[in-house]
Order: sequence, then structure tokens, then C-alpha cells
Amino acid sequence: MENERLRKQIDFILEADKEKNIFRQTHLSGHGRRENDAEHAWHMAMMVYLLKEHANEKFDVAKAMMMALIHDIVEIDAGDTYAYDSEALETQKEREAQAAKRIFGLLPDDQRDELKSLFEEFEAGETPEAGFVRAMDNFQPLLLNESNNGGDWIEHGVRKTQVMNRQAKTKSGSNIIWDYTEKIIEKNVKLGNIKED
Repeated sequence: MENERLRKQIDFILEADKEKNIFRQTHLSGHGRRENDAEHAWHMAMMVYLLKEHANEKFDVAKAMMMALIHDIVEIDAGDTYAYDSEALETQKEREAQAAKRIFGLLPDDQRDELKSLFEEFEAGETPEAGFVRAMDNFQPLLLNESNNGGDWIEHGVRKTQVMNRQAKTKSGSNIIWDYTEKIIEKNVKLGNIKED
């Protein structure tokens, strides 16, 4: 007799594997290929653990790591929305809400509710966990881009105000990471990798 709960969990696990096929604009360090969403999420989860001491507030590390791991799973359906694509950003919330309903809906009800709630908490950005994970969501691609001499900023002609606005959420998670972020931005403006406004 088939175990219905296990079948639903396996269905979700196999669906989550598709996250490896969603490629982002950010390139791997060392001028590698573009990273995929699963790599981004894994890297963020590692950063949550390693950089936890720099958070503005104490937080549940395991919860934050899980939040990091699932925060972009909706992009299996919704696709990656580039941080500086103003047109795509207009429909992002709606596309991702539909995706969350379908993808988390594959799970048994209790796990569906738990992971969907974790995703919604991340989106709202109001808890210490969400604030720090959102800081890592901003900091991770910034570090990769910096390691590649600003290649992605140069390719897309990104301006300082765009980067500052994108990174502004970092402050709510970590003032220390925000200070470091500002230094990276200023350095790359001086180098011409980010356009001055």
C-alpha cells in the first residue's frame, strides 16, 4: 500500500530539483557561468550560518537557513526576476504568489502550510530571520559581482542609485554587512563598474 504522505514529499523533492534549471544574471566567482537558483539558495544558507554574528538581532538560525533554501523555489514557475528589470518587477509578486500556491501545494497539508508561511515571512521581511535572510539575498550576488570586477553591473549599465536602492533592505538585517556593502559599491563606482548618477 502506497504511503500518500511520502509520495507527496517525494513529488515536492523532485519538483524542487527543477530550481537547478533557473539561471540568474549573476555569474559564479572567478568569471564562471551564470549561477542557478539552487546554487544561490545554498550559498545564502551557508552565509546565514557563517555570518550570523553580524545580525542586528538574535534569530533562529535553522529557520533562517530553511528560509534561504526555499525563498526562490517559486521561480520554478515565475522565472528569475532580474533586480534591475523594472517591468518584470511590476508582476513579480503576483507570479510568485501563484507559483507558491502550486509548488508548496504538492506537500502534505502541514508541510505546505509551514513552507508557504516561511516563504511569506521572507517576503514580508518583518522578522529577525527574514531581515537577515533578505540581507544575505542582497549581499550574496553583490559579493559575486565584486569578485568578477563588476562584470554584471557593467553588462547591464547599472547605476549607483539602482544598487543602493536594491541593497537598502540589508540595513534591517545587519548594519555591519550594510557598511561593508557601501564600501563595495563606492569602490565599484570609482572603478567605473557602476555608473555614477
